[in-house]
Amino acid sequence: MTPAKFAAVLRAEGVTVVEVGDWEDHNRNHVGPWGPVHGVMIHHTVTSGSARTVEICRKGYTGLPGPLCHGVITKDGRVHLVGYGRANHAGLGDDDVLRAVTDETVLPADNEANTDGNRHFYGFECENLGDGKDPWPEAQLQAIERVSAAICRHHGWNQRSVIGHLEWQPGKVDPRGFSMASMRGRIAERLKPTATYTVRAGDTLWSIAASKLGDGNRWREIADLNALKNPDDISPGQTLKLPKK
Repeated sequence: MTPAKFAAVLRAEGVTVVEVGDWEDHNRNHVGPWGPVHGVMIHHTVTSGSARTVEICRKGYTGLPGPLCHGVITKDGRVHLVGYGRANHAGLGDDDVLRAVTDETVLPADNEANTDGNRHFYGFECENLGDGKDPWPEAQLQAIERVSAAICRHHGWNQRSVIGHLEWQPGKVDPRGFSMASMRGRIAERLKPTATYTVRAGDTLWSIAASKLGDGNRWREIADLNALKNPDDISPGQTLKLPKK
């Protein structure tokens, strides 16, 4: 995906996207390859405070330059895009895990650190202290579900292409506070075929969103999901895909 497509794919899944600075060109591509990408990796930050968390993930810190992920998922459910391309988030991990992610089979135990994960995974850092006590608001969990499903939907992957850092690199514990098995269950549910709607005379995207999704302001999601360049250009008999409620 191009950076613009990446942002559009997330928005089409109902993600609230915040574009931070020069995120489209902010990467570590000069030190190593980016791609082929095979999965999505979820992390927690061990930080508090959304602004501080986003800044750290964008710039990095001594010994580990940024970006430290592609998107930062704050507790309010917003996804702050801080980089695109190679990012310092996954580190070295288990080649058997990468093979399982690529083949979408059951994950083996991660007991080696011999493979460059920064090359092969999209990474999302989630604002959380990582102590097992700091809560995970539903808005944040839903954002994790949505970004993961959005990327899987684009690439034709299923939920087995989404893993936690703790499933990739020995010794890691993130994300802590919810299980990746439960999150993959949520992603699988979201990836089920979407509902459709047949346009009738007098319909607008706003009226369709209001009647079918319960919120007329979600018309933009319908436009993005159906690649409608002109949201007013719909006609009776046309079939539109609808995002999940």
